[in-house]
Amino acid sequence: MVMEEKPKKLLILYASETGNAIDAAERLGREAERRGCPVLLLSVDDFDPSSLPDQEIVIFVVSTTGQGENPDSIKVFWKFLLQRNLTQTWLSRVNYAVFGLGDSGYQKYNFVAKKLDKRLSDLGATAVVERGLGDDQHPSGYEGALDPWMSTLWKALYQKDPKLFPKGPELMTSNMSLMDQPKVQITYHDVAEGTSNFSSIPDVKLLEMQIESTRFILPGKLSGKYSPECFLKMVKNDPLSKAGSGKDVRHFEFEAVSSSIQYEVGDVLHILPGQDAAAVDAFINRCNLNPTSYIRVQANDNKEIEQSYDLRNTLKVPVRLKTFVELAMDVASASPRRYFFEVMSYFATAEHEKERLQYFASPEGRDDLYEYNQKERRTVLEVLDDFPSVQMPFEWLVQLVPPLKTRAFSISSSHSAHPNQVHLTVSVVSWTTPYKRKRTGLCSSWLAELDPQKSVLIPAWFQKGSLPSPPPSLPLILIGPGTGCAPFRGFVEERALQSQSGPTAPILFFFGCRNEENDFLYRDFWLLHSQKGGVLSEEKGGGFLAAFSRDQQQKVYVQHKMREESFKIWNLLTEGAAVYVAGSADKMPSDVLLAFEEIVSKEGGVPKEAAVKWLRALEKAGKYHVEAWS
Repeated sequence: MVMEEKPKKLLILYASETGNAIDAAERLGREAERRGCPVLLLSVDDFDPSSLPDQEIVIFVVSTTGQGENPDSIKVFWKFLLQRNLTQTWLSRVNYAVFGLGDSGYQKYNFVAKKLDKRLSDLGATAVVERGLGDDQHPSGYEGALDPWMSTLWKALYQKDPKLFPKGPELMTSNMSLMDQPKVQITYHDVAEGTSNFSSIPDVKLLEMQIESTRFILPGKLSGKYSPECFLKMVKNDPLSKAGSGKDVRHFEFEAVSSSIQYEVGDVLHILPGQDAAAVDAFINRCNLNPTSYIRVQANDNKEIEQSYDLRNTLKVPVRLKTFVELAMDVASASPRRYFFEVMSYFATAEHEKERLQYFASPEGRDDLYEYNQKERRTVLEVLDDFPSVQMPFEWLVQLVPPLKTRAFSISSSHSAHPNQVHLTVSVVSWTTPYKRKRTGLCSSWLAELDPQKSVLIPAWFQKGSLPSPPPSLPLILIGPGTGCAPFRGFVEERALQSQSGPTAPILFFFGCRNEENDFLYRDFWLLHSQKGGVLSEEKGGGFLAAFSRDQQQKVYVQHKMREESFKIWNLLTEGAAVYVAGSADKMPSDVLLAFEEIVSKEGGVPKEAAVKWLRALEKAGKYHVEAWS
C-alpha cells in the first residue's frame, strides 16, 4: 500500500504597518488554496528566522513605511538577516518570491521589498519570479500589480514543483466550500452575565479592558501594544488658521488622565478615534444585530486557521456587541477590500446584486470596483446599503470589516516644557470625491468636534517617529511647511528651556504656508523666539524664514527661501548641523533635497554628483531625517 504524500504547505510571510500587506497576503493564501495548495500564513515576527534555510518555498509580502522604513514586525527578522556570519550559501535550498507595497510618491519607493529581495539573493536563495511592486498611485492601487504578478507566480511555482497544484496552476476549486467557515466564531451570553463582570469597575479601567480585549481579537490585523499606554482628555481646542480660509488647522492640548506620560520631542502620538454614534447604530440596524447582547469572539476551531489569526488572547470576558463594533470595526470611514464584495456575493439573494458583486470581485471588474469603492472612499455601511438583499452573518463582518485603526500625529510640544501635557497640530481633513460627495477624516474631525469641557477619554500610545531628539549642542536646519512645523515647535520649546541653563547650538528654521494672513501657524511663537537672543535669532547664529506661496504672483516655497540662504546653510552643514524635514509627502521632500544638492554643489564648489554623494553620506551618518505624511 502506497502512503499518500501529504501536500506541501506554501509559507506566506507578511510585514504590514497599516493592514494592506495582510490583505494582499491573505488574498495570495486564498488563491493558492483555491488551486489545491495548503497555506501557512504568518506575520514575519511570528516566524523563527533561523529556520529559514529549512523552507523550500517562501512568499514575502512586505510594505514600506514613511521614508523607506521597515514595518515594526520585520525589524527583528531583518536584523537577523544582516548578521555577518551568514554565508552566501546559507539559503541555497530556498526558493522565494517578494511582493512589495509602496507609494511611488515617496522617494524610497518600495525600499523594504527591494532590499529584502537583494539580501535573500545575496544569501543564496533563488527568486522564483521577479519581485512585484504594488503602487498606491496606480489607478487600482496595489492590486494593479498584484493580479498579473500572482498569475506569473502560480505558473512559475507549478513548473518548479507540480505537486503544489495537483490539478495545474489555473484550475480553481469553487469557493463555496470555504463559505461556511469564517475564521472567527461568536458566542452570545445573557445580559446578566455580561453586566455582572463590569458593575464595580471604574470608567478608565473598564475602557482599558474593553480596548485590550477587542483589539486583541481583531484577526491578525494589529501588531504592537493592545492596551493603551494612557488616556488623555482634551483641555484646549484652538483654531490656528483664519476662518473662511479654506483650511481648518487646530492646536490641541491634552492632559494625561490615568497615568503620567513620557515622550521626547520628535515622537509620535497614536490616537484611537471615536466613531459617529449614528453611523454605528445604522450599521447595527442594517445588519439586524442586537446592540445590547454580550458576545465573546474566538478563533474557529480549525488548526489551519489558528496559525494565521492572532487570537491567542480571545475575549476573557463577554463584551457588549455595540462596544465591540465601536472599538474594533471601522464601519463609516474605511473602504472594504475586494474580498468583502466576493463574500457578499454569496449572501446576496437578489440576482442582479449577486451578479454585480461577482463582477466586482472578478479580475475583469477590478477597475470598476476601484472607481466605485476606493476612489469614492465608500464605507462599509454605504456598500451594505447599496446591496440591500445581502445579510452577512456577524462572524463574517467581524472578519472582513476593516479594523478601526489608530491615527498617528507628530507631537508639537516639549515634555520638559509641559510635564503632564501633549500638544498636537492637526489639519482637519475634508475633501470632495469624484462624484462630489463630501468626505472628512475620521480622527481629525472627531478631535475638532470634541469639547474640552466634556472630558472625553481618548486612548493613546506614544511611539518613536523618524525624527530623533537632538542634543542641545547639535546645530539644526529645520524645514517644516504647513503642519510640518508641528514637531519643530517642540524642538524650539525644548531648546529654549535648555538655553536657560547653558549654551545651545543655533537653529535655522524654514516655514511655509499659503498666506501670511490665513495660515501662518504659531506666528507669534516663532517671532518671539527669533527676537534678540532667542533660539531662532540671528545673534545665536540661526534664523526664522517664512515662505508665503500665494502672497505674490510667483509662488514662493521653502526651497526658494533655502536657496536665498545657501551660504548660511552651508556654514551650518560644515559645522556638523543635522537636517530635519517634516510635512507633506507629496513633492516637498524631494524638492527640498534638490535644493540641498544645489546648495552643497554651489557653496562647496563640487559637481552635482559629488553633492548627491555628500548628502547620502549625511543621511547614513544619521544627520538627515525626513518625516512625511500623505
